[in-house]
Amino acid sequence: MCLSSVCHQSVISLSSVMLPLKEKDKPIVQKLLSAGCCARCILRFCCVRVQAAYRQPQQDTLKELQAFICDTENTVSEAPEEPPTKRVKLEPSGTDAQSEEDAAAVTLKEEESSVCVLCLGILHQFCGAPQAVKVRSHTVGHVQSVTYSRSRTVGHTQSVTYSRSGTVGQSDDVIQVKEAFKWIMQGLVAKELGRGVAVSAFEVGVEFIHEATDSDCHFLASACPDCFKPTKNKQVRRMAVVKALEKISDARFLKHYPCPPAQPSSCCSLQDVQCVHVSVFVAGRYNKFCRSLPQTPWVIDGERRMESSVEELIAAPILSAFRADGFNFSSSGREDVDVRTLGNGRPFAMELLNPHKSRLNRAEMKQLQETINKSSEKIRVRDLQVVSREAMSRMKEGEEEKTKSYTALIWTQKPIEREEITFIDDIKELTLDQKTPLRVLHRRALAVRQRVIHSMNTRFLDPHHFYLGLKTQAGTYIKEFVHGDFGRTKPNLCELLKTDTDILELDVESVDVDWPPAIPE
Repeated sequence: MCLSSVCHQSVISLSSVMLPLKEKDKPIVQKLLSAGCCARCILRFCCVRVQAAYRQPQQDTLKELQAFICDTENTVSEAPEEPPTKRVKLEPSGTDAQSEEDAAAVTLKEEESSVCVLCLGILHQFCGAPQAVKVRSHTVGHVQSVTYSRSRTVGHTQSVTYSRSGTVGQSDDVIQVKEAFKWIMQGLVAKELGRGVAVSAFEVGVEFIHEATDSDCHFLASACPDCFKPTKNKQVRRMAVVKALEKISDARFLKHYPCPPAQPSSCCSLQDVQCVHVSVFVAGRYNKFCRSLPQTPWVIDGERRMESSVEELIAAPILSAFRADGFNFSSSGREDVDVRTLGNGRPFAMELLNPHKSRLNRAEMKQLQETINKSSEKIRVRDLQVVSREAMSRMKEGEEEKTKSYTALIWTQKPIEREEITFIDDIKELTLDQKTPLRVLHRRALAVRQRVIHSMNTRFLDPHHFYLGLKTQAGTYIKEFVHGDFGRTKPNLCELLKTDTDILELDVESVDVDWPPAIPE
């Protein structure tokens, strides 16, 4: 917060840093101190975004916090200096002007080995020169989920405290442990390396563990089972914890978790340090010419179905060229295994994980595209290029507003004449109510979705067959529109022609997304 915008609020100053603490922060500082929080975690929950405040010695910050809550004149108390690994005893100044909170005994027990109840030691045991030579930036692992839960209890205390003065802190404003860790360590690492702090594509992932609190979040799995799904991805597990903490009520949460959190008896430990390159993103468009090729690998009940997929045919040469450890594949929609994708193709993007080669020049990218196209007659890619992370969002923008064009081969049970289908050409902006199709009900929620067919055209073949061209809103189930899906899609082609109809072949003719930029052949 800009200091000039703070009116009639008390602000403390340091010799080198100005902490934007206000009068409303005083009770929360007291409660966090008494709960056993380290000085840097107190700054986090006071939403202090002055990075220099986190970099100064923790004992200096602790003295300033003591002065802030004990002395309205903002003078530093004469309390003897304690080692940063110990909590110090803070006594209120006892002035008549003190509030009820000031008069309360803010007593911090002096222990031989004190560990912060929030960061579990990360911000006061692992933020020094010895660690600076090992880490440059961070990824906080297992402990992150635990600190989320512990922050929830302190956040509850913060809301209760602030409500007395009419102001409630917003959880989105609280500085996360990983952010504070980065602010502290970047400068130290830069100093050790003899370089300045700069944006880099190279990262060092730092993982901490704290076995004593390993089960702290387990109750969330039974309290919010819909937030948790089996996965091997740690990031997904952490996001599940965050989602559950956002969903669970304070009353229910506090039945399972003490407020404030219990004082840990040990500090967390450094589990792993990994050097990685930030992801590289490759985008393009693909055509699929085969009616027996899925977009992604088919694994049903642990058994592989179909020998390959669009994803694998594209990914293998790209992984090899960039020497990446793995990838994530996404596309602008998807086609069924028996559907071809023609025209300019379907936009796709790949996130390459920890690539050992991050750049390919234009000639190399062209050669890579040719390698993919020569590897199989089932697919073809075009407009292959490296894009930014930010540009990836373009592929998903307006997901339901974009249009797609199809050609379908239709069979009719009743013989038809050419003139009997011409009325279809005049139908415009036909709104469908599509209940989730039976064939995808196992993976999509049951709902009725409205979709629009903007236009149609027909081409008569014989009394039982004709081609149907459609331009539709993205997300329209074409097969269900044709056969009706036992009445789950209304209106449908069976109703329009007053006879049973089915779809024999389907082709995607165009996906109307102007991304990625076209590259001249």
